[in-house]
Amino acid sequence: MGFGLLTILSGGRALFAGADMGQVVPFVLWFNFLAGFAYVAAGLALWRGLSWGLPLAVVIAAATALVFAAFGWHVAQGGTYEMRTVWAMTLRTGFWVVAALWLMRRAKP
Repeated sequence: MGFGLLTILSGGRALFAGADMGQVVPFVLWFNFLAGFAYVAAGLALWRGLSWGLPLAVVIAAATALVFAAFGWHVAQGGTYEMRTVWAMTLRTGFWVVAALWLMRRAKP
């Protein structure tokens, strides 16, 4: 949940407060900003043991992987980017894929 709140804050600063974040890729920035709200919701659901926490974690993992792939396509086509975006998307994708797999394994009888 904390990471989600930090994601919202950072993305909001870049989108709405004019913070210079370098050569950001707009669709990645928007996705990460909006995903921050989903991170918070998933964290709350999982913390409270609500049934929709697992499906939300799976959706976040899949959506993050798709955006990361689109980002990779953008880079391969010669688009500008920040190296920190590569690391951040690697971290986000890895975390949510591992979390979703762990939660699915844990949910099985």
